[in-house]
Amino acid sequence: MSSTESITFIGGGNATRSLAGGLIARGRDADSIHVSAPSAATRSALRSDFGVHVHLDNRDAAACGAVWILAVKPQIMRGVCQELADSARQLRPLILSIAAGITCRQLHRWLGEDLAIVRAMPNTPAQLGAGAIGLFANGLVSAAQRHLADSLLQATGLTAWIDVEERMDVVTALSGSGPAYVFLLAESMQAAAVAQGLSAETAHALTVQTIFGAARMLQASTEPAAQLRQRVTSPGGTTRAAQDVFDGADFQAVVARAIAAATERGRELSAAND
Repeated sequence: MSSTESITFIGGGNATRSLAGGLIARGRDADSIHVSAPSAATRSALRSDFGVHVHLDNRDAAACGAVWILAVKPQIMRGVCQELADSARQLRPLILSIAAGITCRQLHRWLGEDLAIVRAMPNTPAQLGAGAIGLFANGLVSAAQRHLADSLLQATGLTAWIDVEERMDVVTALSGSGPAYVFLLAESMQAAAVAQGLSAETAHALTVQTIFGAARMLQASTEPAAQLRQRVTSPGGTTRAAQDVFDGADFQAVVARAIAAATERGRELSAAND
């Protein structure tokens, strides 16, 4: 996608900040990005932090973009789309929705039946170029548009295409919400280390580097996570002692229940906004 083609974000929240910030950090011209947001403070912060164009009116912003990224809460998506429906039929942009649980069928009903729609689920590390983004394209998305969406979002991290739309709820639960799970792990590790006598500063530094290093190993290795874990879990050693506690708490089952709950919540959001 050319850096001169304009992108419009409808909504100025955290997801927009992550994606817009990631794009600009990797060379996209801020002048090619438009954002609409109802809050004057949000608009001011976006303009100050990133140098993008900001708009109060969604339709004014939409008129400036060849690609619309719908980045509003699922609960208000219907009203926003109905407001933009005439503009969508007239301008026929490529539409990227990053709202959890909102389906292509719903977007077609609210915006127009013959529009090319890509659902995307980014996560907050996109702002650092380290995002994990799941994508699903409806049947009206051309090969060129699919490439365009992929190249746009690859600027903010890894992309993975999903063939069955219903599985986007799993993507939301895994990578969309996933950074929060890692932050919870980091928070818990730091607190435990402080309780065992480390200073808060040392606990923080060692925790962050440990998670970073482990992630790098996962990325660089062809071995599965289970094998990497077993390699550092010596019989009778310190890691084995910790692993026994995790096993006693059925850690893997807790994670499975958490992912299942987040997946189901995505489905509930869809049904609640149908």
